[in-house]
Amino acid sequence: MYCAKTGSKFLNILTTSSVITTSMSKKASKKGKSQKEPDVTPKVFEPICLDKSKHILIHILAKPGAKQNSITDITEEGVGVQINAPPAEGEANTELVKYISSVLGVRKGDVSLEKGFKSRQKTIKVLSDTTSLDQVKEKINAEMKR
Repeated sequence: MYCAKTGSKFLNILTTSSVITTSMSKKASKKGKSQKEPDVTPKVFEPICLDKSKHILIHILAKPGAKQNSITDITEEGVGVQINAPPAEGEANTELVKYISSVLGVRKGDVSLEKGFKSRQKTIKVLSDTTSLDQVKEKINAEMKR
């Protein structure tokens, strides 16, 4: 499985099928014999995954200017988060980091904005020594159900 938008592999690495090519003479290839096609499995994207250094990445679809901070939904593209701050001068980014750290119960310094400083599609990095991937998923799902 691959992490959404970053292309980094999950901790549970799937084995990819190797491409087997057979050498055929030019005469055989002209006769219409085709080579074996490799099995193509679609990539599965997850909004909460691990990066190469085993830190937790959360892909966020930010919705700034809301009345209150809340997690709205979890889709393949990311975790929908409403932010109670305007999208100007980095106020929404700061509020997003504060909100995610409070939801996960970790220090604000353990959560950082990795990508998407000027976009609504953001990537948050959480240091893996403070919490696990399963705990992050559980806490985000619990917050969404509120």
